[in-house]
Amino acid sequence: MKKLFALILALCMVFALCACGQTAAPAESAAPAESEAPAEAPAEESAAPEATGWAPDGPVTLVVAYKAGNGTDVTARILAQYAEKYVGQTIVIENVDGGSGSIGWSQIAAAEPDGMTIGFMNLPNFNSSIVKGLGTYTTDDFAAICNHVTETSLVLVRADDDRFATIDDLVAYAKENNTVASTNGAQASNHIGAQAFANSAGFKYTDLPQGNTADELTSLLGGEADWCVAKVADIAGRTDVRALAAFSTERLAEMPDVPTLGEKGYYDQWLGSSRCVVAPAGVSDEVIAFYEEAFRLTMEDPEYLEAAASFATDYKNAADTAALIQQQQEFTESLAEGFWYE
Repeated sequence: MKKLFALILALCMVFALCACGQTAAPAESAAPAESEAPAEAPAEESAAPEATGWAPDGPVTLVVAYKAGNGTDVTARILAQYAEKYVGQTIVIENVDGGSGSIGWSQIAAAEPDGMTIGFMNLPNFNSSIVKGLGTYTTDDFAAICNHVTETSLVLVRADDDRFATIDDLVAYAKENNTVASTNGAQASNHIGAQAFANSAGFKYTDLPQGNTADELTSLLGGEADWCVAKVADIAGRTDVRALAAFSTERLAEMPDVPTLGEKGYYDQWLGSSRCVVAPAGVSDEVIAFYEEAFRLTMEDPEYLEAAASFATDYKNAADTAALIQQQQEFTESLAEGFWYE
């Protein structure tokens, strides 16, 4: 009887071990499925762009025609970070500074039209560079993908400058004294804003072009300039500058205490800039469609919108962006007569 009991016990142990081996196998096969799930999720989200039949097969270069830390660079990096899951590849920011943006735009125009190099175009700085002949490109050398940001211009002074509590204080002072305004380049967007403001207020000033907004603000803070014009995103989170007025037809929601220039009796039109994503001319329609949809999905992503809360995301599709580029070209060319002074 004892032998029989021992044999039954031994058989039970064998069955138990077999059962344990059988349950281990599904657990091991389940682990890879769980680890693969996060990698598959972005593919489902980016299905719409891939449906065009084209997708990048390696890291994508995104050219920014200004130095790191510039307003365009900051917004571009946020867009790139959240677009990667829809593009399906790493997006590498390449800062190509110099020539008021013309060096970077020349590089985009000369890139292979294979969809692996795209870049940011700043309006109206880009258009102004054509008017001034800074580059050999024209609007025809680029293919529009989408608009990313539309930013309103502001008149700024140093936060600790007690000479100018209001925009009227600045105007009164400028009429009696020669003021210096730092800008992001001769006839670039912030110079256009400074000129529009001065023309409407009836004073002249000395322009101090810096080539980009980051250096423009540094010049203001260093005391080289009395005031300047820059965009909302350029001063996001900063406490060392103070906005006196906005180039908008209504007060900005994020700056309800800042008057518009129009309500104070000065320039009464909207003025600012747009930051568009473009590709070199010659890319296929499939490439444009892929990025157009990928960036649209990105700019609707709740995580992106939270990260981009400090600036004005303004998605426009490829056709509308192309029309905007042309409209800004016509606007910039119209400034050549009766707008500037020596």
